[in-house]
Amino acid sequence: MTDAVSPPEPGALRAGGPLDPLEASPADIRTWRIFGSSLYFRLWLAQVVSSIGDWIGLVAILSIAAGISDRPEAAISLVMVARMLPGFLLAPVGGVVADRLDRRRLMVFCDLGRAATVASLPFITTLPMLFVASFVLEVFSLLWTPAKDASIPNLVPADRLVAANSLGMVAGFGTFPIGAALFASLAAVADRLDATGWFTVVQINQEFLALWLDSLTFVTSAVLIMTLSLPRKRRASAPASGRIDWAGSFRDLREGMRFIASQQLVRAVMLGLGAGLLGGAAVIPLGPVYVEQVLGGGSAGFGLLMTGMGVGAAVGVITLSTVGRLFPREFAFLVGLVGSGLCILVVASMNALGPAVAVVGLFGLSAGSGYVAGFTLLHENVSDAMRGRAFAALYTLIRLTIVVSLTIWPLASGFLDGLSRRWVDREVDIFGVVVAVPGVRLAIWLGAVIVIVAGVLAGLDVRRARRAAEALGRHPANDAAAS
Repeated sequence: MTDAVSPPEPGALRAGGPLDPLEASPADIRTWRIFGSSLYFRLWLAQVVSSIGDWIGLVAILSIAAGISDRPEAAISLVMVARMLPGFLLAPVGGVVADRLDRRRLMVFCDLGRAATVASLPFITTLPMLFVASFVLEVFSLLWTPAKDASIPNLVPADRLVAANSLGMVAGFGTFPIGAALFASLAAVADRLDATGWFTVVQINQEFLALWLDSLTFVTSAVLIMTLSLPRKRRASAPASGRIDWAGSFRDLREGMRFIASQQLVRAVMLGLGAGLLGGAAVIPLGPVYVEQVLGGGSAGFGLLMTGMGVGAAVGVITLSTVGRLFPREFAFLVGLVGSGLCILVVASMNALGPAVAVVGLFGLSAGSGYVAGFTLLHENVSDAMRGRAFAALYTLIRLTIVVSLTIWPLASGFLDGLSRRWVDREVDIFGVVVAVPGVRLAIWLGAVIVIVAGVLAGLDVRRARRAAEALGRHPANDAAAS
């Protein structure tokens, strides 16, 4: 395996970044300080633009699904299945593709493919067609995302990886309010355009404008990515005929699985993030019920909790990006996971909405910090040749935990509620204080314990792997290649 594993060389990223302050403009110097390189700034802009379009398009697609079926709930569920299904079937293959092909060209191809697919959605009139289009759209995303994540260490210096991952999280999740606001504003624009009578072939409505705007964001992303300079993939075993080497692809897939299984640090980060998400995601299906039954609020109260979590996550991401170099990554990963579990435990023990919003903000801060630290550990300890497969496996695990969480936590809440009703009549007396223990509170407590245990075990495994590698004077990714 001559080409498989070595940490990213600094020269690869310096080909396009303004490193000499005497030759760079003041704007370039500011860009370098914040984003690590002007090249990563362009990739980040592409992610921001396409993420805004993603949020706009998701709302529009769900609206179309509800409108073309007599059973809107079932139609929306079917579309969401179409968005999740490729992650289980094709995500590892997407990682192989990201490791074997030119990543810049792959991202451009996927952006243009997504643009064409989204642009066709306003003309879809049946649910099966919408299912297929959603499936194809997600396949393009599954190829684009590992290629993007695997390219980041080639665009920024090693000491800016935390900041780069933090900015990537902001681009992916912080753009939701912008996308939602844009979608809402398109209703008035659609009414004005429709009133002009200029459009007779198609019906100009909110969903049509949203999807075409989404398509335009993907084209913009492709144009930005075209300007990037990324290392080309060179493989000695590539067939001269240019045909796809399926045997080599499956061999790469096996190598990726062996790499993840054999590397304690990589395995610990992935399992820690997966198990932490499994427990933390209990708040998604159970949060509205908890707010109503325990905190005495309604949908507005749940909205406040989600707002507090979003603000906390943003603060955590910004904080880690600025002070992350002052302490080890594994420490931030451990504290982030354990801290988020403790915050969930505290929130589930409260009876008032106001203090709960504040603690949920701390939960967002801890979870955002742990998420970024975990991604940075993978960037630092997975070589360029394996990075696409590693992140593809991580995204598969994330999708799996989300689906499992949405399924098991409502069932667990109902089961625990039955036990609580039978044994303690749903309340207990603790030192003279009567505490309500409905099933939803018990289920969230259980989720918090899972997050805490996962954080402790994963954090300890990461520390042991780091110390073992340092004692031997080797880089974990290099060890994987040798094996």
